[in-house]
Amino acid sequence: MTYLVGGCVRDLLAGIHPKDYDIATNALPNEVRKRVWGSYVIGRRFRLVLAMRGDQQFEIATFRRGGRPEDFVDGEDQPVGDNFFGTPEEDALRRDFTINSMFYDPLKDELIDYAHGMADIEAKILRMIGDPKERIIEDAIRSLRAVRLSHKLKFTIESSFRAAIRETAAEVAKSPLPRRREEYLKFLRLDDHVPSLCELYDLNLMEHLMPSLNEIWNNSDQRDIFVNYMHRMEEITWDYKNPMEIYLPMVMAFNAALQGDPELEKKREIFMKDELGMFKAESTEVLHIIELAHSLPEINSFKKRGQRRQLAFLSQEALRYALRIARMELSLPPEELAFWQNSLK
Repeated sequence: MTYLVGGCVRDLLAGIHPKDYDIATNALPNEVRKRVWGSYVIGRRFRLVLAMRGDQQFEIATFRRGGRPEDFVDGEDQPVGDNFFGTPEEDALRRDFTINSMFYDPLKDELIDYAHGMADIEAKILRMIGDPKERIIEDAIRSLRAVRLSHKLKFTIESSFRAAIRETAAEVAKSPLPRRREEYLKFLRLDDHVPSLCELYDLNLMEHLMPSLNEIWNNSDQRDIFVNYMHRMEEITWDYKNPMEIYLPMVMAFNAALQGDPELEKKREIFMKDELGMFKAESTEVLHIIELAHSLPEINSFKKRGQRRQLAFLSQEALRYALRIARMELSLPPEELAFWQNSLK
């Protein structure tokens, strides 16, 4: 048996076009690999099969269940750790949220719903499978995923689940920064990400995950400046697949909110590296773009350069981002903005 599973089923039922399609089956990974051409097995603890069709990638996973002590053996087709092959029902009930636990059989046109996820879709409620506090401690990233999904789907987080998120807020800071980074990028790709940031603050998550940003949120004037920049994010970020473009307005907002703070550079470094998880290359490029935007009024200095140096300056990709910033901040008179735009043609 083979079903569509998880987020794609959830999104279809919620009226959203899925970005990808995950597949679950009772076939073991090596059996899938032999039957699906162009596929290969990845992972050790979580063995998955990846298959490419055109430019789209499909993940094919064998039904799993929670492990028992006697299960912890390393066999050829047995994953090591706390994930073991099981039945569709066991697989559904080990997932995080009820709305992520549904299977769809495309051949029978049948929805398979062991955790009553469809009822929660209809009620627009995000509910944890099992005890919310225990499941968050098991994997604290679920708190971030819950906030993000509730805003993506316009759902309400079920009350006991919401209380558990607030109670275990400190747990999320113990999760690996690369995983948190991926969630932050998904937050910033939401159609309206500012309310989700506000909820991180309300649930005490921001205090533990991004204390530098939490400090801004505690100051109403600084928060208003930060939010104003984030509301205009689309004026700067055009490619939402590029993490650097996504983080650029956030760093700009941070700079603007803390303008005049003698410790701005130190706080910004902590915010970018330790809290957002930005890579060194991303941080360097973002700061270069911001610095370049501030140098654009120096047209006379540019004109004094030789032709080769002028061409090198104009060939920078960062210059195009800097012009987006100048347009957004209205930092250049129309004639100076026109000069740079014409120079780039």
